[in-house]
Amino acid sequence: MDIPGFISTILWPIKWVVEGLLVLFHTVLAGLGMDPAEGLTWVLSIVGMVLVIRAALIPIFVRQIKSQRKMLEVAPQLKKIQDKYKGKKDQFSREAMSRETMELYKKTGTNPLSSCLPLLLQMPIFFSLFSVLNDAQKGTAGVFWLNSDLALQFGNAKLFGVAPLHESFQQATATGHVAVMIIAVIMVILMTGSQFITQLQIMSRNQSPEAKNSPMFKQQRILLYILPLVFAFSGFSFPLGVMFYWLTSNFWTMGQQFLVIRNMPTPGSEAAKAREARLAKKGKLNIATAADGSVNHVVLEAPKPTQRQQPVGKTRAKKQGEKK
Repeated sequence: MDIPGFISTILWPIKWVVEGLLVLFHTVLAGLGMDPAEGLTWVLSIVGMVLVIRAALIPIFVRQIKSQRKMLEVAPQLKKIQDKYKGKKDQFSREAMSRETMELYKKTGTNPLSSCLPLLLQMPIFFSLFSVLNDAQKGTAGVFWLNSDLALQFGNAKLFGVAPLHESFQQATATGHVAVMIIAVIMVILMTGSQFITQLQIMSRNQSPEAKNSPMFKQQRILLYILPLVFAFSGFSFPLGVMFYWLTSNFWTMGQQFLVIRNMPTPGSEAAKAREARLAKKGKLNIATAADGSVNHVVLEAPKPTQRQQPVGKTRAKKQGEKK
């Protein structure tokens, strides 16, 4: 699968960065004594590149979380609009519902597509790496950093000396490289499993009761099972080098979501209740309860200001005693 020329031109700046990070980590690893032609050296270079790129995307991820919180806040208002036009399928009602929905988004500063932004930003990087690796297997130099010698070395690199990084599962069925097929199958399973776990922990632990009753939640439940299948089938057509990028990115996302759900959970969700219980156990929360034992509210205990006791001289102490 070749990327069309005009898309390759658009991806040129991203390919420049991808090549720069790839060559930088490869140079460092080779300087540490690793074989520059070995596939493992290039795989670790890909992993290092992913870590840098995903770290750079953290601010965008934080914006995504804030936008999702805003969407939760407007969910009740959005449901009122949907209930208002429920059962009305004429064009006028549809246009009115769409207009009121857009006005609500504009008024509250929310964007339903913001949750897809990190994934959308990763896609050009994904295709840029695919293009770099696809050109490298042909011995074609990159846009700047990946010269002809490095491109040929990258294209011919074999993981553990038996699995060419430029081959996919489909290509391996024709060339007979069993090692490529085995590694590809293992990676597809890991990619699919990590994607499923990431979505599952969001759906099961980080959704408020209101969100679970919304139509959006039903759509997310469908995607919970569809997206891993998409990765499973598409993964067999990607070269091993590209799959290592995607797998590392998936693991990063899974770990990042775990930390966010644990430390910044959605208010009212199971994860939020678990966090409140942990903080209460440590004495950092004061849970007010009603007579029947139910929780009324949770109040964060403010730190008590401490003032250092100043030393007092004998004369000053005597005067203070006389005043008393």
